[in-house]
Amino acid sequence: MDKKTQAPKRKRSWRHGFQALWALLTNSYLIGFAQGKIYQGKGKTLCVPGLNCYSCPGAVGACPIGAFQAVLGSWNFKAPFYVAGFLVFVGAVMGRLVCGWLCPFGLIQELLHKIPFPKKIRTFRGDRLLRKAKYVIFVLFVVLLPLCLVDALGQGSPYFCKLLCPVGALEGGLPLVLLNKGLRATIGWLYAWKMVLLGGTIFAALVIYRPFCKYLCPLGAVYSLFNPVSLVRYRVDADACVSCGKCAKVCGMGCDPVKQANDLECIRCGDCKWACPTQAIHSGCRK
Repeated sequence: MDKKTQAPKRKRSWRHGFQALWALLTNSYLIGFAQGKIYQGKGKTLCVPGLNCYSCPGAVGACPIGAFQAVLGSWNFKAPFYVAGFLVFVGAVMGRLVCGWLCPFGLIQELLHKIPFPKKIRTFRGDRLLRKAKYVIFVLFVVLLPLCLVDALGQGSPYFCKLLCPVGALEGGLPLVLLNKGLRATIGWLYAWKMVLLGGTIFAALVIYRPFCKYLCPLGAVYSLFNPVSLVRYRVDADACVSCGKCAKVCGMGCDPVKQANDLECIRCGDCKWACPTQAIHSGCRK
């Protein structure tokens, strides 16, 4: 293996190490795993950038999607504006760089995809159309249902977390049920459905690179809208580019930086930049 092939792999491993460190920092309440309890400190009033379940015993912050659903129908209008402002601020600064560097579930999917499988699927008919599903999920399950279907106190239910999110099943549902005997007696069809959904997501990740990020994640849908205008962005030097196609070939998200350097699907992982033989792809803050 030549040095040009080894370099991108080393840098990708460095990125995975950073992702793992960030996942540990945002889930550093390790005693929660031992006690089977959720951290309830002041940190839970703040959101973390990536999709990280509030109910994870180790989580020291709140998931922005879960928080947004929880407060959207509330009579306290300050909370929805805070969460929305947080999403806009993070998106405007980083775009989907959060997905590539700061999302624990993104790391889990990438590691699963490294496991050998008879056939890996890079793309298929209807792939691009199916990617629009995450925008539908955001509008329907994160905004409309929690806003419209409220209880007597004006509070909606977190329908995405409750019905569709495999992150909650993995980070919260599994450890809490395994560590609490009382909870095992209360599980029913909803828990079973979430386990089926989690199993399907894990299997899909073995075959497809980051399937949840591509097709289902509402947080990725929000951040993707900021990719073309975010402060952190990619740029291709047209004079240095030799149109070899290596950048598009290594992109697991199916982007072509030469055609669109800040594609909505780009998670700013850096694989294209590291694979470019002429170093024509640059990343940094826009001027």
